Amino acid sequence: VQLQASGGGLVQAGGSLRLSCAASGRTFINYAMGWFRQAPGNEREFVAAISWSGLSTTYADSVKGRFTISRDNAKNTVYLQMNSLKPEDTAVYHCGAHRFYKSSYTGDGMDYWGKGTLVTVSS
Repeated sequence: VQLQASGGGLVQAGGSLRLSCAASGRTFINYAMGWFRQAPGNEREFVAAISWSGLSTTYADSVKGRFTISRDNAKNTVYLQMNSLKPEDTAVYHCGAHRFYKSSYTGDGMDYWGKGTLVTVSS
């Protein structure tokens, strides 16, 4: 699976952004999808994941209630809607694909990774 994230940018605290991750190659619907982020000097951390059907989702505690993950299997795309952004959300955001949906993932817990997109939240 080839993955390409987009939609990052500079936003003020309290603002919103929507990230997209387009997939190609292997059958998109066969994979759970996830979003991760890596801030400067930090390890990559899990943000959110969604099952192949879209019926199950899971979030890191730090983003619950502010971020929403969704997918459109007809468009081979997964999204991350980010609201009420905070400066601590500043990071490079990566999408990933995994053969199995789980309730949580480690920072390197995906089978496939895409290049990231930078999100900068100013205070």
